Amino acid sequence: DLAAEWVPRLLSTDYDPASRPAPEKAGATLGMAMTEKQGGSDVRSNATRAIPDGAGYRLTGHKWFCSAPMSDAFLTLAQAPGGLTCFLVPRWTPEGARNAILLMRLKDKLGNRANASAEIEYDAAFALRLGAEGEGVRRIIEMVHHTRLDTAMAPAGLMRGALAEALWWCRGRSAFQRRLIDQPLMASVLADLAVEAEAALALGLRVARAFDEGDRIFARTGVALAKFLSNKRCPGMIYEAMECLGGAGYVEDGPMPLYYREAPLNSIWEGSGNVICLDLLRTFGRERDALPRLVAELDGARGLDATFDGALDGTLDTWKGLPPEAEARWFVERLALLLAASVLLRAGAGPVAAAHVATRLGGAGGRVAGAWPRGIDRAGVLARYRQEEGA
Repeated sequence: DLAAEWVPRLLSTDYDPASRPAPEKAGATLGMAMTEKQGGSDVRSNATRAIPDGAGYRLTGHKWFCSAPMSDAFLTLAQAPGGLTCFLVPRWTPEGARNAILLMRLKDKLGNRANASAEIEYDAAFALRLGAEGEGVRRIIEMVHHTRLDTAMAPAGLMRGALAEALWWCRGRSAFQRRLIDQPLMASVLADLAVEAEAALALGLRVARAFDEGDRIFARTGVALAKFLSNKRCPGMIYEAMECLGGAGYVEDGPMPLYYREAPLNSIWEGSGNVICLDLLRTFGRERDALPRLVAELDGARGLDATFDGALDGTLDTWKGLPPEAEARWFVERLALLLAASVLLRAGAGPVAAAHVATRLGGAGGRVAGAWPRGIDRAGVLARYRQEEGA
């Protein structure tokens, strides 16, 4: 039984780096290989072929992006006689021989260098079918659904790291006889960065709770919204944090360049921005409970902030149903901002929630970090960080 052989090892907390058949290992890792040169996100155009061979199949073709190529097996898609199908491709065959998975080269990536990504080819590689032929996308999308949670949480971590560096620097650095953190303009920037980081974290954790609770419909739409918004905001936020350090943030002596190179990655993986938007439109169109469930989630914050209530009503009035495709990014961004705000408001985030609603939903201020009008409680946003850091 495939599950009996693999699941216990995949759930093991023991990492076994040895290159040997999975039954001989204490723990196993699993990678995925879907993307091909000609298709990218359009996996239905995949050209890898799968030919039935006894109890398994033989796969022949290429995969243009395969991360963690040292894994013990890979989930992959290939064209079987019955259509696009999901397969498990083990590194070793049942006979104990190395499977015909050829590493063509490692990618020279902008960032994410600690995670190897390779181009691979299957040369009549042995594979086991997962699900029926022709159900490949349906089968593998559940895996993608869960890995999207990782790509939704990663930017929150990157932003928190960048914020910590900026706060540390601005507490210790003085210019014009005052610490940077005590200067009103820098305080505006830092407060804006703090709101961005906290919103991403709160949004990601709310979606993670939906996964834990088995709230499938909300988890599917929520993770897509969190992935879209947090990753779109991440590169700009990290750049602004880098600028707080000036030239010291631009040199490789500290972590800022690493954060900056990593920032675009998670928006591309597991569905780029346009793919996420189109996927959400399809989900809202096919699952009649998906949009009402999301609206119910947003309604949970009604009455906590008048600006939020107005923004929610305005969004629902703008789109009585689904938007045309050309407006999908606007639609998705608005829903994601509302969802993040609703989480902050219900969590009692005080000045952070109020600032997020005013600047992200209410139109207060400008478009760059720190372009806040009077009346927004900058000191309140930064108070917790001053207390935590002992400043």
